[in-house]
Amino acid sequence: MNNQTIKRILSTDNSLTSLALRIPAGVIFVAHGAQKLFGSFGGYGLEGTGQWMASIGLEPGYLMALGAGSAEFFGGLALLIGLLTRPAALMLAITMLVAIVAAHLPNGLFMSNNGYEFGLALLGMSIALMFNGGGKLSLDRILSKK
Repeated sequence: MNNQTIKRILSTDNSLTSLALRIPAGVIFVAHGAQKLFGSFGGYGLEGTGQWMASIGLEPGYLMALGAGSAEFFGGLALLIGLLTRPAALMLAITMLVAIVAAHLPNGLFMSNNGYEFGLALLGMSIALMFNGGGKLSLDRILSKK
């Protein structure tokens, strides 16, 4: 990668708006990723999540659980510190799109019916961060100045 590409990936504005998106999204994604990867917070870990993913047609289930859990956990960490915010947000947006289509869309909008409203909110947050970058209090901002 050349310097211009790296600068484009790290580019961000000097606003605190992205921080208001990064922190809650990062916390939520880290927690959900930890459920999938480690069984934390009442999650089922890789084995259980993989079995569930296979049951809804996402095969191979274990690898899909590993991919989704890693995207959520490590992508969430990246959002929290504002490092590589744009690529992390892109991976999280793709993960949310798959979750919405594969697991939640048939149940309608509302969370009370296991619908897609929560996934849609996280998708919107991820897309906004993908376009705006990490903002003022991010490592991306610090690195882009160098």
